Amino acid sequence: MSASGSESTAASSSESTQQHEFLLIDGQKISDEIKEEVSQSIKQVVEKQLKDGKSEDEVKRPGLAVILVGQRKDSQTYVSMKKKTCISLGMRSFETTFEDGENTTEEQIIEAIQRYNEDERVHGILIQLPLPAHINEERVLSSVKLEKDVDGLSVYNIGRLAMRGREPTFIPCTPAGCLELIKRTAKTLNKNLDGANAIVIGRSNIVGIPMSLLLLHKLNCTVQIVHSKSKDIPEKVKQADIVVACCGQREFVQPEWIKEGSIVIDVGINAVEDSTKKAGYRLVGDVKFDETLQKRAAAATPVPRGVGPMTICMLMSNTFTGFKRKHPELFE
Repeated sequence: MSASGSESTAASSSESTQQHEFLLIDGQKISDEIKEEVSQSIKQVVEKQLKDGKSEDEVKRPGLAVILVGQRKDSQTYVSMKKKTCISLGMRSFETTFEDGENTTEEQIIEAIQRYNEDERVHGILIQLPLPAHINEERVLSSVKLEKDVDGLSVYNIGRLAMRGREPTFIPCTPAGCLELIKRTAKTLNKNLDGANAIVIGRSNIVGIPMSLLLLHKLNCTVQIVHSKSKDIPEKVKQADIVVACCGQREFVQPEWIKEGSIVIDVGINAVEDSTKKAGYRLVGDVKFDETLQKRAAAATPVPRGVGPMTICMLMSNTFTGFKRKHPELFE
């Protein structure tokens, strides 16, 4: 996707004698653009089938199945958002919920996965994480058919992502969203990222590790990962042309650490008490976003409206890709 969706703010400051223009990376706007592309493609495929005499019930369209275990409020919110987005794009939405998470067995979850594995209407299966502690996450995720693993988190898929010259079936959604933001921003800023120093703060299986692999293989960056046991993190961040913060610690990265002219991607979403807000809290990222950051970085994502919207967007994009692979005849 080549069109740039970032928005530039007015020049906010000058460093030394040079005018510095800061680019605010609007993930919501970019997400909306990508979803509109997917929506229009689905609309065209559906219209083609209807024109060929298919009834509405016979029409093939992308389908996403979500499995939720337990009653975590945040997970319920995410599942609801995914369902709403599916329907708005013209996809089919399926859902299985095990409300009593503590008494749900792996076998029950895997049985639900197998039903969706065999369902021709389903082109993507998502297991809402985290799972209860007694569930073997690896076993559950690996039960999803590779061609339906739209979250891209199975052992096989991450293994292919790690190997040079291999392509994963699907790129994990949040790292895929970050990659899209970085690529579009680099194009807007006319930056060549070959050999650029990139740092990933955090080593989770969901974001940190796959993100580092994408920076290495897709953007040809020189990549460093830091985590809770790493030494001299501020000094390491100061050398980075690209900073991806995904450590889950509110405002961990200080603006003074940021190298001038760098691209900053903030994956973190942390709630901070704020009595001035109707909800009683406000959201902040893993990076302290203030005037100093804007004076130093060339571009950065805000929280909210940064990485968050891109995660669901890339899930929808992956599901549509799974549909296209299953039904190439509809795109001839």
